Amino acid sequence: MSATDLQPWAEHAGITVGAISGVLSARGKNIDLFGVLVLALAAAFGGGTARDLLSGDTPVAWLRGPSQMMNAVITALITFFAARWVRMPQGLLQIADAVSLAFFVMLGTGKGLALEFSAPVAVLLGVATGVTGGIVRDVILREVPGVLQRGIHLYATAAIAGSVVYILLEPSGSLAGATAGFLTVLGLRLAALRWAISLPEFRMKD
Repeated sequence: MSATDLQPWAEHAGITVGAISGVLSARGKNIDLFGVLVLALAAAFGGGTARDLLSGDTPVAWLRGPSQMMNAVITALITFFAARWVRMPQGLLQIADAVSLAFFVMLGTGKGLALEFSAPVAVLLGVATGVTGGIVRDVILREVPGVLQRGIHLYATAAIAGSVVYILLEPSGSLAGATAGFLTVLGLRLAALRWAISLPEFRMKD
């Protein structure tokens, strides 16, 4: 089985986790069900929309049929009502966001490779796919996007590293490359969150 065969499943998995992260981001914000659905859809489709628009593949994937929209809405509703009955761990949003990032980076990078873009462009497409959903979600919440915040723990860095790993291993088989890239993004992001690892800040000597 190739990465192409798995792409629809990976797309749905990314949408599912993205929708969950969108719902969980409403925690403590006093947002009603409609607002939560908006956040879920922004997180679930922001990355894929950016990917398809940047690559010229229109209409974007979630407009081509009902399945992706149904996935996001049903996932959001289940998460919304489950959160009202089950206590969600404090770090669940960050974990969901990390998994979503890993899925979407691989999908974007894979599309860049399939369209025979150069390696740097494929990396850029992968990173854009990975971070855009979170950016749109945070903007709706009137927050500074996480990827731009001071002291963010290897967010875009993990995305770049995973995309590069995918491209380097792609000759060995796109499925192996995608799997290694996914684990690289997820592992780096979770490790950075666990041990508060960040890139050094720019400071000029007085």
